[in-house]
Amino acid sequence: MFTDDELADLTELCLRSKAVWGYDRGFLEVCRGELTLREEDLMTTHVAVAEIRGAVVGVVQVETAGRTADLLKLFIDPPSLGNGTGRRLFDWACALAKDQSATDLVIEADPYVAPFYRRMGARDVGFAPSGSIAGRMLPKLTLDLTKDTPRTD
Repeated sequence: MFTDDELADLTELCLRSKAVWGYDRGFLEVCRGELTLREEDLMTTHVAVAEIRGAVVGVVQVETAGRTADLLKLFIDPPSLGNGTGRRLFDWACALAKDQSATDLVIEADPYVAPFYRRMGARDVGFAPSGSIAGRMLPKLTLDLTKDTPRTD
């Protein structure tokens, strides 16, 4: 279980990670609610962190319902981008979803991050409305968990 301070730190990590794509402070504040991890989230979803030398460098959140799992969050602290942390957290999310009998992992991705999920084997299935910004559409991808999808990483 995470403390309130740890959840606040994970939320700030999510915001720092999102900011790496050039979003301004106003945009990030509008997204804060959606990027916030709350204690009640821990009752209905699965959250894991990645650490390097005791420091948290990434967070992932997955929700499973029947045969579908949703990747709600996967954020990496900017200094740790490109070191394999995202891939390891994504693999954890896939393994968890499979363990929970999910056959598909659904991802509503930031447009800048969608290429990462495509390299992980996910395919585009359309668009989904942003949970933070009215009228903004996000790439929606899915990964078939029943197949060994080739990666291009």
